[in-house]
Amino acid sequence: MALVKIASVSDPAPGRGKLVETEGKEIALFNVGGAFYAIGDTCTHAGGPLSEGSLQGYSVTCPWHGSLFDVRTGQNTGPPAASPVPSYKVVVQGTDVFV
Repeated sequence: MALVKIASVSDPAPGRGKLVETEGKEIALFNVGGAFYAIGDTCTHAGGPLSEGSLQGYSVTCPWHGSLFDVRTGQNTGPPAASPVPSYKVVVQGTDVFV
């Protein structure tokens, strides 16, 4: 996938997530203290929207059943999900955020 602009550095705000859709993919973009991370938005347990989950440090909790994922890698770190979600490289250029 070529670099695609998905957001500006002001959205999402620090400690928050945002759903972005690009090239047929739903991606959860997170701002952790000004650093941006992008993972697949769909929880591997039951399809919950990770972009709507609560973010604590580098861990997002799925709002449906509480599965935990590391926003840096997409790795599942707590049940009930048993597999990771995709992780995307994020590039910030000026005030634009790309994946």
